Amino acid sequence: MTLLAETVAPAAGGGWLVAAIIFPVVALLLAVAGGARFAARVGVLALPAGLAIAVAIADGVAKHGVLGYYVGGWAPPLGIALRADVLSAAMLVTTAIVASGAGLYALHDFGPPREPGGGRQTLGFWVSLLGAWAALNLAFVGRDLFNLYVALELLTFAAVPLVCLDGRAPTLQAALRYLLYALVGSVLYLLGAVLLYGAFGTLDVELLATVVRPEPAAWAAAALMTAGLLAKTALFPLHLWLPPAHAGAPPAASAVLSALVVKGSFFIVLRLWFDALPGLATAMAMQFIGLLGAGAILYGSALALRQSRLKLLVAYSTVAQIGYLFLVFPLAFDASAGRLVAGTALAGGLLQAVSHAFAKAAMFMSAGLVAVALGHDRIEGFGGLARARPVSLLAFALAGVSLVGLPPSGGFAAKWLLLSAAVESGQWWWAVVIVLGGLLTGAYLILVLMRALQEPAAPTASLRPVAAWREAVPLALALLAVLLGLAGLAPFQPGAGTGAVAAAEAFQ
Repeated sequence: MTLLAETVAPAAGGGWLVAAIIFPVVALLLAVAGGARFAARVGVLALPAGLAIAVAIADGVAKHGVLGYYVGGWAPPLGIALRADVLSAAMLVTTAIVASGAGLYALHDFGPPREPGGGRQTLGFWVSLLGAWAALNLAFVGRDLFNLYVALELLTFAAVPLVCLDGRAPTLQAALRYLLYALVGSVLYLLGAVLLYGAFGTLDVELLATVVRPEPAAWAAAALMTAGLLAKTALFPLHLWLPPAHAGAPPAASAVLSALVVKGSFFIVLRLWFDALPGLATAMAMQFIGLLGAGAILYGSALALRQSRLKLLVAYSTVAQIGYLFLVFPLAFDASAGRLVAGTALAGGLLQAVSHAFAKAAMFMSAGLVAVALGHDRIEGFGGLARARPVSLLAFALAGVSLVGLPPSGGFAAKWLLLSAAVESGQWWWAVVIVLGGLLTGAYLILVLMRALQEPAAPTASLRPVAAWREAVPLALALLAVLLGLAGLAPFQPGAGTGAVAAAEAFQ
């Protein structure tokens, strides 16, 4: 049985799925109508409401297993289905938490403008944040490959402005490069979807799983769609757009881009291979995807070690951490069954995606506060930072604990599950990559912390003030990343076993 391949009738609470998509769009329209003066107020009011909707969906999934909704009351193939399972619920709540944190953090930089004509960046940030939030929610609950294409396009056109909010030439260049990669990825994905529709007459995920057969059209479609999605996710070697885009954006925007935006396309890769095209998975194809993930881990970590600026280091760290997500594919492949199966590997991928979102958002926000306080983010000039900004450095360090995979963090639980899957399946080479990646991550984080713990080489100039509430946001996200490891050891539901593995097993 494929993941969620059976048809599920609309369940009580399915209307929350529509609300998750419509609510950010309504808030976005209100922000545009109100202009820059009211955009921040609309955004701040929308944050807790959007989080409440995500929690309501998660509660419904915990009670019913799956929530479904047929748009207009028409079931596929005539209509469009929305659906939320454990994976969807986890990503919806994660997105809401990180978006809320980014919004609160951004109030200092993108609050109501204090002078006429100063609201362009404010309006751009809030409209882009709400647009990205709506697009991500659609990607998480959509069950039609064309609707997922629409979500990808909306996400691209919401994320690109976040890169170049300041209007400087380097950020505009980075945004254009990102846009080029994203558009090429979209074209490849759409070509694959067209091939699937022409060959099998449907783009509904559940229906495709029952009719797709291993044949040239299906193989070509899978290859095109996967390549397009990998370009949008910035998986090595298609990562060249990510470091300049993420490092040049404002800290709140970088947090959203690194923690959330790249997860949208990765989520669709999971849906494509686990749900829509399970019969096409082969050991060679999955090993190739895993090889790209391993390249990302090693190459991204090595380049992070060479960076002199903190935000660039964190950006290359994102390139590396994305690689762990794609180790799910070789580790979840069951050679005897000839297909991908839910289990320990998928649970590890889920925990990695969530813990990375919290940790990386905290890191970019902390890096932004360091740059504000010091006036720069050059690592060699961090002497005395531990004494001057202990809370920001603590948040950065706690987020690093999760990225390295030290207990009891969410990163530890994720990497432990991936290691367990490697051992269970006899694929020891992926275990070597995971351990080596953790050591490299620890190396570049220790370099930063050692610089920050040193005494300054010369008396430091007066530090710029940083509001305590702004430091509290990344600290809270970093604590979530650390404490998430404990959630993986708690029961997901009565009698279902440990949380992370039960979440994966709930797909079957």
